[in-house]
Amino acid sequence: MAKILKQRNIISLLILIAIVFPFLTKNEYFIHVMTLSFIWMIGVYGLNLLAGYTGYLSLAHAGFFAIGAYSLGILTVKAEMNFWLAFLLSLLITGILGFLIGLIALRTKEHFFAIYTLCVGYIIYLVIDKWDSLTEGVRGLIGIPAPGKAGPINFEEPLSQYYLVLFFLLVTVLIVYRIIHSLSGRTYIAIRNSEDLALTIGISTMKNKLSVFVLSTIFAGLSGALYASFIRFIGPDIGQISVTFDLLTYLLVGGIGTLSGPIVGTVLIVWLSQELQFLQDYRMLIFGPVLTLLVIFYPRGIVGALTGWKHKRDEKRKPQAARASSMAFGKSQVTVDKPVKEG
Repeated sequence: MAKILKQRNIISLLILIAIVFPFLTKNEYFIHVMTLSFIWMIGVYGLNLLAGYTGYLSLAHAGFFAIGAYSLGILTVKAEMNFWLAFLLSLLITGILGFLIGLIALRTKEHFFAIYTLCVGYIIYLVIDKWDSLTEGVRGLIGIPAPGKAGPINFEEPLSQYYLVLFFLLVTVLIVYRIIHSLSGRTYIAIRNSEDLALTIGISTMKNKLSVFVLSTIFAGLSGALYASFIRFIGPDIGQISVTFDLLTYLLVGGIGTLSGPIVGTVLIVWLSQELQFLQDYRMLIFGPVLTLLVIFYPRGIVGALTGWKHKRDEKRKPQAARASSMAFGKSQVTVDKPVKEG
């Protein structure tokens, strides 16, 4: 049972389910919802990398999501640029803006950082909403093209888009996995545990915080660009603070600071929301108390709770195993020391 609960095994199982999912159902609506879930997961992984492993909670994530989406939309619809070139440029634009904002934002700490990024996210939303000549304002951008062909593969069909988004999700998971199991990942965790202590042992905290902040914004931009190409229409509402809180909810429910938490939390909440659409007006009344109780009793979410239970079980087994081995050793000593009768 302990081996089954390893996060790598959980992720491998979820990836296998994701690959065969279209063959298990022919319902295009289910495939549509799952594709959207994958898109949100990429954004949640970016948020988790910053908040979960570095300890800096950014509330501007929806703003960077919107920057990625609008960059792709403007470059393809207004500039009539090739899709894949516009796609790469949208990530570059998001990363550059993330770098510039991070230079200022990361000079603050804790709740001051959260408040600052909240203001930045709202400013991004206002720019998108009011700059009619560039973003079309409240009318939004219509007619964003689907991903262009990649050789013989056409991404016009929902199934091909599903596997394209899944591909980018797997790349995201692989990158995050390699980061958190590298020296950089240990550095981020050291900053989260005690930034002052990290400074004393020679870690360049500003450099590391800025790198992970930029990477987090790029993941948000990637998520936004995929969303724009999948939905084909975007409006200013994708930059609202409520989107950031949705991403944060997915992360907290799944498990902040865990590798498989973004997948578990996003799938669970997205599908639960689909099943409870008739309660959409009371969504916050339902999820608010549940999220509060979860943060109080299981601050590391579902995956964190399972991991903690596994560790406690292993700790309980250690003394039992030690006692059993000592008893076995004692019996062997008794057997060896037993006098032999002379014949």
